[in-house]
Amino acid sequence: MSREILLLVDALAREKSVPKEIVFGALESALASATKRLFAEEDVEIRVAVDRETGEYDAFRRWHVVPDEAGLQEPGHQIILSDARDQIADIEVDEYIEEQLPRQDLGRRFAQDTKQVILQKIRDAEREQLLAEFLARNDSIVNGTVKRMDKGDVIIEIGKIEARLPRSEMIPKENLRIGDRARAFVAKVDRTLRGPQVIVSRTAPEFLMKLFELEVPEIEQGLLQIKSAARDPGVRAKIAVWTNDRRIDPIGTCVGMRGSRVQAVTNELGGERVDIVLWSDDPAQFVIGALAPANVSSIVVDEDKHAMDVVVDEDNLAIAIGRSGQNVRLASELTGWQINIMTAEESSQKQQVEREAIANSFIQSLDVDQEVADILIGEGFSSVEEIAYVPVNELLEISAFDADTVEELRTRARNVVLTEAIKREENLDRADKSLLELEGMDTELAIKLAAGGVRTRDELGDLGVDELVEMAQIDEARASALIMAARAHWFA
Repeated sequence: MSREILLLVDALAREKSVPKEIVFGALESALASATKRLFAEEDVEIRVAVDRETGEYDAFRRWHVVPDEAGLQEPGHQIILSDARDQIADIEVDEYIEEQLPRQDLGRRFAQDTKQVILQKIRDAEREQLLAEFLARNDSIVNGTVKRMDKGDVIIEIGKIEARLPRSEMIPKENLRIGDRARAFVAKVDRTLRGPQVIVSRTAPEFLMKLFELEVPEIEQGLLQIKSAARDPGVRAKIAVWTNDRRIDPIGTCVGMRGSRVQAVTNELGGERVDIVLWSDDPAQFVIGALAPANVSSIVVDEDKHAMDVVVDEDNLAIAIGRSGQNVRLASELTGWQINIMTAEESSQKQQVEREAIANSFIQSLDVDQEVADILIGEGFSSVEEIAYVPVNELLEISAFDADTVEELRTRARNVVLTEAIKREENLDRADKSLLELEGMDTELAIKLAAGGVRTRDELGDLGVDELVEMAQIDEARASALIMAARAHWFA
């Protein structure tokens, strides 16, 4: 049989154009599977070694060494450390003890079963080799032919490999047929899938960016950069472009002569209209450009919330928002800022409400009257912390306050901040360690929860999403994830 094994390996290696070592590995796996079937009553682990020169093979039953305290979870192929050391004195945990098995008559079905296992292993190896060659090319965009449909997804043949275009990654209303040429962005490679492992997308913002790279030589030359992109696939998109070369008009360069470059991209994306925006390192200026063609009257930036209140006049309100909120949504995705569109009247009302809230905070925390609170707000103060830690010279510059008043205000403010800090620490101390270690939890949130009477993982798990949103002032997605994480141990 040893000679037959060598001939089989040599023939398969030449027929399938794969290294002999892969065939030997497949053969060893097949022999191990066949040998394992001899132990019908017991789950065992078998290793087979085929001699590459003679074709002779040896089979071994093996046991995985586990700590004594862990016990035997899988008795058929585990052994505790103390028993293993009775056989091999210096063996360690995670090593193996092996026992050579006598050669067996594997039965008449062995040859057929072995061939099937070997062929499957070789097919897997061939697919892995083709995938490795594809990845080595480092293609971001692929161009292939629609080969078939699979449960609503499109399978695209790209050279010798197949890629899957999920229904969710197809441009809405796009109708791809077998035989059509299709271009897509390589979104990911999932080696766990049995079918096509390359997943592609036609809706990803990166696809839009890569298409412009193909159409605009200045991008490949490094003279122009696409900073970000946002899409409503098949309908509208925005890209932000930038250059440090004053000789280049970044928007005009992307548009092309008579719109040829942007039109080529639009045609590829099923008529998707593309707005080209000039990127700026000034966030407010970037947002103004992203909201075009709407004209912006003023912007209020909230760094803490990473949000902007954008004021437009009545005539520009509908344009700024766009159909079904499309324009403001794309501008927000493009810039990375939350954008709140409002009229001048709405902005004035919001500022008045915020001013009253700050004034009430000063009146209650610092025990001052409305006049003093208004003076502090007028000088740009918005929190007790700012009054407590601002350089004293800045407070002394306020003409309405003398030195004694300034000192009293600073003392009261620092006492309030200190009291709050002590209270926060006390709340944090009350929180259970399991709550603090929860994935997605941070100190600020734990303090808020403890202040609301939620100090353990189970108490968090008992909350509804809406309750947690209101208590912690976080978004619904984070609240839902935290609650599910808190409940996870209930189902473990």
